[in-house]
Amino acid sequence: MSQHTLALPEVDLVYDVHGPLPTADGRPPLMMIGQPMDASGFQAQVGLFGDRTVVTYDPRGLGRSVRKDGATTNEPEVQAEDVHAIIEALGAGPVEMLASSGGAVTALALVTAHPGDVSTLVAHEPPIDCVLPDAEAVQRARAAYTQVYQEQGWGAGMAAFIAMTSWQGEVTDEHLARPAPDPAAFGLPTADDGTRDDPLLSERSWAVPLYRPDLDALNAAPTRIVVAVGEESVDVYTGRTAIALAEQLGQQATVFPSHHGGFMGGEFGYAGQPEAFAAKLREVLDPA
Repeated sequence: MSQHTLALPEVDLVYDVHGPLPTADGRPPLMMIGQPMDASGFQAQVGLFGDRTVVTYDPRGLGRSVRKDGATTNEPEVQAEDVHAIIEALGAGPVEMLASSGGAVTALALVTAHPGDVSTLVAHEPPIDCVLPDAEAVQRARAAYTQVYQEQGWGAGMAAFIAMTSWQGEVTDEHLARPAPDPAAFGLPTADDGTRDDPLLSERSWAVPLYRPDLDALNAAPTRIVVAVGEESVDVYTGRTAIALAEQLGQQATVFPSHHGGFMGGEFGYAGQPEAFAAKLREVLDPA
């Protein structure tokens, strides 16, 4: 693995290249991106794709990628330009791409702005409110867990976030009326460490779920877009957004093993089924 830093006016982007460039097999690099997860979240998948050149990166302001613009918010369009800059620096595009969660939203913005950058995009559970019939209620639920975080700190905020994202089906008045859960019930800390800069729980990443995809541009792009959903996620928020987005793009969501973090090993306490996920990813990238 080789680590690289791409110095841009607003950020020093750090990305990793696992394997040779040009690639040994003549295939495009396989890029894996997330948000607000950094490159470390893909380490299990990188290890399962030793025959491919895999590129991972830390989004601006996360992990090793240091912002110089003084900003703290995470807009998909801005993140997309960062990924575009890395692809240009690789000199090996168009790439194939696995993009998960907020990274999938970044990837949709990338394909919209730079349709020649990606040949095949596997967009795994992009959290996009506007595709849902209960989008307004979802946004109220997000405001609620953000308020819990601001008032009580990380453990309480994360517990409220988990309760919202694990809710089955449409967000209802019943869900919105429930009291904030006890973080101890989730094994989370109850003490407040005083920080309020978590990119997942604060308002810093609200631009991600509030992103409105340009469906016409996505359908017109040369990129083959595969919207993916975890088999355990189909009734919860990110599974519902994946299924709804796929329908709006005129396709059926492709079912992958496990849950929202199905590609991950157990190193972050949210183990999926990385081997089965990798096998499904290979199948999607190499259709018969």
